[in-house]
Amino acid sequence: MDKCVECGEARYVSRSLGYVCVACIKDRWNTVYDRFYGKRNNIRDAMGLTREAPKTPGGIPCKLCVRECIMGIGESGYCGLRRNVDGRLHSLVSPDISLAHIYLDPHITNCCASYFCPGGTGAGYPDYAYRKGPEYGYYNLAYFFYGCSFTCLFCQNYSLLRPVKADKQTSIEVLDMIRSDERISCICWVGGTPEPQLPFTIKVGRLILEDIDRIVRLCYEWNGTGNWALVKRAGELALESGGIIKFDLKTYSEELSIALSGISNKRSYENFERLFHKYYNDRSSLPLLTATTLLVPGYVGSEEVEGISRFLAELDKGIPYSLLIFHPDHYMRDLPITPVKQVKKSYEVAKKYLKNVNIGNKHLLALAPDE
Repeated sequence: MDKCVECGEARYVSRSLGYVCVACIKDRWNTVYDRFYGKRNNIRDAMGLTREAPKTPGGIPCKLCVRECIMGIGESGYCGLRRNVDGRLHSLVSPDISLAHIYLDPHITNCCASYFCPGGTGAGYPDYAYRKGPEYGYYNLAYFFYGCSFTCLFCQNYSLLRPVKADKQTSIEVLDMIRSDERISCICWVGGTPEPQLPFTIKVGRLILEDIDRIVRLCYEWNGTGNWALVKRAGELALESGGIIKFDLKTYSEELSIALSGISNKRSYENFERLFHKYYNDRSSLPLLTATTLLVPGYVGSEEVEGISRFLAELDKGIPYSLLIFHPDHYMRDLPITPVKQVKKSYEVAKKYLKNVNIGNKHLLALAPDE
């Protein structure tokens, strides 16, 4: 442990946050913000990405995600996928073209929903699963999109933030891939995050449901900050196909969200709640929504988990919630694996509010400090 430069307390603190502890981030926000704001700019600069979402009057608007960029001539959007070239929108992606890294992931996959989903358990059989138990012999098409609306200091897929030399796929190619391989039982749109390429997922999803006469579940794993009109359509596809939408609720505190990910978390919670009220009760046999939280040592512990758990429980105590063990990555390699004590306390707090709480990446606990 180090000492917080603001209060002097011995805590887990990261250089990427200027060695400021979680308590000071929450309680002394106006004082400590300048200590780490410039570090995220350095990260964006190193990746060749714009520091902030452009808001140039008279520019080309993009409303796919919460950033709502307005790109002036020569400016790129926050995700790096779109640019204003001489007054015209130049986009690397479209409803027919995606930039992503894809592969077949055998069931049971490492999906955050595998502890309750059809692929991992046979839930929803025979409507949404091929077997009464785990779908051994079948595959998830893991679809990791390039581009993201967040800049998380602990990102484990940070290579996807830069849409350079990315593999290109067309909607027809993806449809043909799924049509020709009956072992593919689900597709998971992840990333990065799917929001900057949501129109592609919606078009492909509709083609799959219309043209393929077998179970192909359409799942999303995102930060949840997409445009509501598109999020709603994604929800319809997941609901109809037996898919699951996973929200990465990174923090409960808005200040901590800005510190760790560079953006407010309000849109994530708004979209979760709206999807819940719109669709959750339409499929009682299989939960449509789930949430995960990465337990970042010293920053995202039982206090954050309690706030998130309360939010979920006020909607439905049966919503599955998974606590993920952190491992050092990206700009937070100076922190350890989540301490065992932090995991246990967070789990106990979540169980006070929710019926279905899971711990992901358990294997990492063998290398974790006790506290």
